[in-house]
Amino acid sequence: MRITELEIPGAFVVAPDRIRDERGSFHEALRTEEFARETGRSFTPAQINYSVSRRNTLRGVHSVTTPPGQAKFVTCVRGALRDFVVDLRVGSPTFGLSVSNLLDTETNLSVYVPEGVGHGFLSLTDDACISYVLSTAHVPGTQIDIDPLDPDLAIPWGFTEPPLMSEKDAGAPSLAATAAAGLLTPWSEHEKAGRA
Repeated sequence: MRITELEIPGAFVVAPDRIRDERGSFHEALRTEEFARETGRSFTPAQINYSVSRRNTLRGVHSVTTPPGQAKFVTCVRGALRDFVVDLRVGSPTFGLSVSNLLDTETNLSVYVPEGVGHGFLSLTDDACISYVLSTAHVPGTQIDIDPLDPDLAIPWGFTEPPLMSEKDAGAPSLAATAAAGLLTPWSEHEKAGRA
């Protein structure tokens, strides 16, 4: 697998090496010891979730308070989606920046989202399915939801008609309001050093 750091420190895109033959293909999506060796970050799965979305569904921007914190390894396992990571770590040199990747079943790319960084996506196909491999189990009351259409974030979602959104996402507070409430993770020395 090829692991490349994104413009947001600590976020990575993982491209698998696919083996193809007349039957189809095979690839390793994640080998945790190789990921740790290449990135300096350990990742131990604690929970795996899936969500299925209609075309033009927008989900996000979501994160988790620290503690408990939560890193995500996200993969599109059916269909296609435009995936975004958003730096929500207060004091980070890329605070408020978003980075996009096309996730689909042709490339089988995955994205590692570190603790304190937000995540969201726009589904590009009907019946798109995304897998979230999480470093911590869900703890009620720790989720952070930020308005995905916040003009201060100016995320280039790329939709051409109003997206389908949950009431929770449509009514989520702005980045500024969330920061003022003290819910965001501060940028820390271990992040500056490239370690989580």
